[in-house]
Amino acid sequence: MPIENIPEIFFKDPKVQQDIFVYDFKMTSDVVKSKVNLGMNMFSFLQVGKKQVHFAGKSVAVNKDQSLLLKKGNWLWTELLDTEAIYYCKLIFFSQKKLTDFLSKYTSNVKPYKEDVPYFVIENDDYIASFISSLSSSTFSDHSYSNALLSLKFEEIMLYMLNKYGNEFEFYLHSLIPKEVSPFKNTVESNVDSNLKVEEIAFLCNMSLSTFKRHFTNEYKEPPGKWFQDKRLQKAKELLQGGELKASDIYLDIGYNNLSNFSVAFKNKFGISPTDISN
Repeated sequence: MPIENIPEIFFKDPKVQQDIFVYDFKMTSDVVKSKVNLGMNMFSFLQVGKKQVHFAGKSVAVNKDQSLLLKKGNWLWTELLDTEAIYYCKLIFFSQKKLTDFLSKYTSNVKPYKEDVPYFVIENDDYIASFISSLSSSTFSDHSYSNALLSLKFEEIMLYMLNKYGNEFEFYLHSLIPKEVSPFKNTVESNVDSNLKVEEIAFLCNMSLSTFKRHFTNEYKEPPGKWFQDKRLQKAKELLQGGELKASDIYLDIGYNNLSNFSVAFKNKFGISPTDISN
């Protein structure tokens, strides 16, 4: 199944960057678990049909009485027709810049309660119904003040949600801002699938081995040797389960100098030998 890059596929001119974008989305056939790369945060104001979304182990389903605010990233979408044999929703996409500008203007710098929840469920009401009816992609095209109008509509719905849901919505908005990854963590996690030794990764972090081990344990709550071994053995298991590779094909890439040591470590962790999986 191909990956759909949204909202880019809706743009008339993909080269033009847009901080806010409105799109009327209609379907006349069900779509089950389509792969979506959502490039901007998005309001999905559902009017007819049902929607279910999956994101990194989280999932939620809504009907026409509810809407969603979704975090940018990779999603699986299921969109189902209603009895009227149609699926219809209005979408508002907004950039990280638009979000940070809004937060700095209207909210405090708060720490979200639930940083791991990628969606916010909105209960539709009369105000939201009125707001939705004022949205149309044609309204905001070929207009001298299109960008200004869109900015006002964006602030309108965001302020209404803050008033409707209070701190819960404010905390969620702050959780949409990507957290900066430290150079240390970036170096560590970019080498999980490499066959570099711990002392070599310490060198790349510009640290002595002892300093690296101390810093690593403070950050990840376990020694680097065990952490890397667990991550790499899990990767090995996934590769072997794919059925195309054998233990002899991967042990060097997983960081082991010989097949025997790899097989022993694998069996100690998973209780079975790598050949039991690949055969």
